[in-house]
Amino acid sequence: MIEQASMLQVNGLHMHVVSAGQGPPVLLLHGFPDSHVVWRKQIRVLARAGFHVIAPDLRGYGKTDAPQPVEAYRLDVLCKDVLALLDALDIDKVRLVGHDWGAVIGWRLCLQAPQRIDRFVALSVGHPSALSRAGLEQRLRMFYVVGFLVPGFAEHALRFANWLAVRKFTRDRIQFSYWRRDLSRPGRLTAALNYYRANVNLGLPERASPVTVPVMGIWSDGDAAMGEKQMLDSALFVHAGFRYERIDGADHWMQLTAPDRVNALLLDYFGAQSNPYAVQPR
Repeated sequence: MIEQASMLQVNGLHMHVVSAGQGPPVLLLHGFPDSHVVWRKQIRVLARAGFHVIAPDLRGYGKTDAPQPVEAYRLDVLCKDVLALLDALDIDKVRLVGHDWGAVIGWRLCLQAPQRIDRFVALSVGHPSALSRAGLEQRLRMFYVVGFLVPGFAEHALRFANWLAVRKFTRDRIQFSYWRRDLSRPGRLTAALNYYRANVNLGLPERASPVTVPVMGIWSDGDAAMGEKQMLDSALFVHAGFRYERIDGADHWMQLTAPDRVNALLLDYFGAQSNPYAVQPR
C-alpha cells in the first residue's frame, strides 16, 4: 500500500498530509508531541481494510507551518484547520480518530460540527465535561501542564540531558527518535507547547453540550496523564451511543505499544469488511 504525501493550503497554513487507500474516509489526528508518524502502525492497516486514510501534521508539527503567536494555537483555530482540511479534500463526512490533543480537537469538532463526523474514536482523552469533573486524582495527573505554561523553563526542562524527560514519555524508542528530530528544529518545541499555553482553561470546570455522534473511548492502564474515570464518565455526555474499551499493558501512546489491539478496535468500530485483528471476547 503506497502512502502519498501532499502539502495543502488550509486555513492560511501549508499543511502536510499523508494519505493512503480508497473508500470511506478516516481522519487520524495526533497529539503532543507527535506528527502523523505516530499513526504509522495504523495507516496501512486501515487502508488495506478498505478505507481512505488521511493523517495530517497538525499546525506546528511535522512539515506543517508553525505560526509564532501563542493565540494561533487556540482550540477554535485548530478545529478550523481540520474543517478546512476536509473542505480542501472535498470530504463531507469522516470517521474520526483522535489521540491526546487530537482527541481534544475531536471532541470539540463533535460539538461544533457533528454533521461532518460519522463516528468518533477518542484515544486517552474523554469528553471535556467528564475531564473537568474527574476530581483531584486527574488534576494531579495533569500537574505537569503547569510547567509547560512557563516560556523558556519548559523548553529547557524538556531538552535537558539529551531530552531525558521526553525519552521517558513512552516505551517506544523509535517514537522518541522522531520527537527529538522534529522538536529540535527551530521554534518547533515552543509551537508544541503553545497548544497548552493557548488553552489554559483545559480541564477547568466546563459545561459542554452532549455529543450527538457515536463515540468509542479507548483508555490504556499505563497512561500516566489520563485516568480511567474521565473516559468512563464520558458516557454521560454522549447521546448517540458510547462504547468503552480498556487496553491493559499499554502506555499513553497505545497506538504504538498495543497496535494490534487498537487496530482491531478501529476496524471493528468502523465496520471493516476485512478485519485480520478480529476483536476477541474479553
